[in-house]
Amino acid sequence: MSAKWLVDSWKSCEAQQQPHYDDAQELNEVLAALRRLPPLVTSWEVDRLKDQLALAQTGRAWLLQGGDCAESFDDCGAESIASKLKVLLQMSLVLLYGSGKKIVRIGRIAGQYAKPRSSNTESREGLTLPSYRGDLINRAPFSIDHRRNNPQLLLRGYERSALTLNFIRALSEGGFADLHHPENWKLTFVAESPECELYQRLVQSLGDALRFIDAISSSPNPDLSRVDFFTSHEALHLPYEQTLTRESVRGTGWYNLGTHFPWIGERTRSIGGAHVEMLRGIRNPVGVKIGPTAKPDEVVDLVRVLNSENEPGRVTIIHRFGSDRVKEVLPGLIEAVTRCGTSVLWCCDPMHGNTVSAAGGRKTRRFGDILSELRSSFAIHRSCGSLLGGVHLELTGENVTECIGGSTGLTEDDLNTAYNSHCDPRLNYEQAMEIAFAIADEIRADR
Repeated sequence: MSAKWLVDSWKSCEAQQQPHYDDAQELNEVLAALRRLPPLVTSWEVDRLKDQLALAQTGRAWLLQGGDCAESFDDCGAESIASKLKVLLQMSLVLLYGSGKKIVRIGRIAGQYAKPRSSNTESREGLTLPSYRGDLINRAPFSIDHRRNNPQLLLRGYERSALTLNFIRALSEGGFADLHHPENWKLTFVAESPECELYQRLVQSLGDALRFIDAISSSPNPDLSRVDFFTSHEALHLPYEQTLTRESVRGTGWYNLGTHFPWIGERTRSIGGAHVEMLRGIRNPVGVKIGPTAKPDEVVDLVRVLNSENEPGRVTIIHRFGSDRVKEVLPGLIEAVTRCGTSVLWCCDPMHGNTVSAAGGRKTRRFGDILSELRSSFAIHRSCGSLLGGVHLELTGENVTECIGGSTGLTEDDLNTAYNSHCDPRLNYEQAMEIAFAIADEIRADR
């Protein structure tokens, strides 16, 4: 790792999970075109998110981060984007009402187009092709043309991110998120599940409270009619991330202006690796995924490198151990990071450590394992004198059947009904709302 950070100093480090392109000239032409395009977010938005994450570190706010495992270009449409926002808004309303805390909303959206893979190739019926690495790099159908790593997809990814961000801003600022009208957030397919009934009772109570506030207030509160909604993605494809990393016009340093909140994945968090080098020099708040193989000293080194100025809101540790390992691994990491004195926000990802294969070989997650890891994480942080300040979930606004269990009792037989993910299984509406109510209960217990 070089002593001085430069926007391209990552090139001197080992870079994991980078795609190989057959035509280097085509790639360089695409990257040059991207560098000429405007940024997707602003440094002011990024700094506002960092301030809100600093509040979550002290227990005055709660981080809700969620969205697709991997976004698809084909799903860049009004209904798909609005459905994701509806689920996150409903969940945040449950958390807001149940906890009394400010909710920091971050979507895995507007850029989550690249995915790490455990193998560079995939074989089917005697044919071996490059693995699908997300729509930013290649396409999911199993054919030679689709699986070619195509530099032009980087431009399409930028364009889809820009379109998504534009619609998100229009919705969050234009009345869609008004707390007086939560009926805007209804999903048409939702049945009268227990979670839906609980949510409707909560909405009724909130409506009564807002009508009282409006009656005694001399002027409307703008915070009730809009929300801050931030974007995030795994900063995986380093040449792409570099093109959107720009110096602030305010002279406050370098920012990744392709997203508000980039994170480093479990496979690319090597302390001397290119991804850590890339993110250590930017001013964004950054996340780092920590799995069960992480050693306490290793995590301490990571947070010190990523937060060398010990800045509140700068680093979020997103731990993902699995329900069977969390009690074994998490306490030691909390104690080590607490001793080192570097400021961090702790966030639980109860999804990635609980992926299993169903009888037919399809990946799934058991809802009971997800909920168990989440509840265990709350309890462990409590016992260590620490604070769990957020959750990181893979979920969707679609009526999918990808994770088994939950209040609707999905089984392995249901996986073939609506399994739409190209990568990892996601929570559906009922499962996501059940998680939201469970988190609200745990936060109330911390008060």
